[in-house]
Amino acid sequence: MANTASALKRVRQTATRTARNRAAKSRLKSARKAALAAIAGNDAKAAQTSVRSAVSLASRAAKSNVVHRNAVSRLQSRLAKAANAKAKA
Repeated sequence: MANTASALKRVRQTATRTARNRAAKSRLKSARKAALAAIAGNDAKAAQTSVRSAVSLASRAAKSNVVHRNAVSRLQSRLAKAANAKAKA
């Protein structure tokens, strides 16, 4: 365990940041699942709304370096591709 005051502070900061990042990742995963479920369903408007929400959450996660920006870009591309394919079909 940390001994100095500064090391103890770093432990507290790390715990706070870890919890914040974990929550952000969890929200992103949930939004992704909801978007894919909406795309699989028949409601095009709900699919569009959920994809937009997931893309927004992903962008915020990338902005704060919770998830790598290339991973977010890949996720956004795949969601858009799936949504567009469903809209055309």
